[in-house]
Amino acid sequence: MAITGEYVPSPSDWVRKQVETIESTGTTDSVDIMGLPVVMLTMRGAKTGAVRKVPLMWVEHDGSFAAVASQGGAPTHPQWYRNLLAHPDIELQAGTETFPVHARELEGDERAQWWERCVAAFPSYAEYQTKTDRQIPVFVLERR
Repeated sequence: MAITGEYVPSPSDWVRKQVETIESTGTTDSVDIMGLPVVMLTMRGAKTGAVRKVPLMWVEHDGSFAAVASQGGAPTHPQWYRNLLAHPDIELQAGTETFPVHARELEGDERAQWWERCVAAFPSYAEYQTKTDRQIPVFVLERR
């Protein structure tokens, strides 16, 4: 089921511009983060219920994807973290394909396995973890 309703663009300029580019070209291949590929998540806001979109690093394993709430090692989680907790059934766009996924926050050994995959895909995650006291959350996004 497609996520519909009022789309509220991100207050972050770079996020807003990347979403606009993805939407105008029809593919996540039209943007990158630090030269690496991205996917785009479409979700509902935790408080407003408005449609929100965010590009994240492309981390994939066996058809599932990861969403890493790093916020560059900031002391707080990104806003989209709360959105996924409140509304875990979202849409993911990878390249030109868009499909429904369910977001599940990982713990323990499963998180450790995915964390290794995430750092392999985007080595800066390891540095980000050293900048914060919080454990950076990792979600697995599984097709519904």
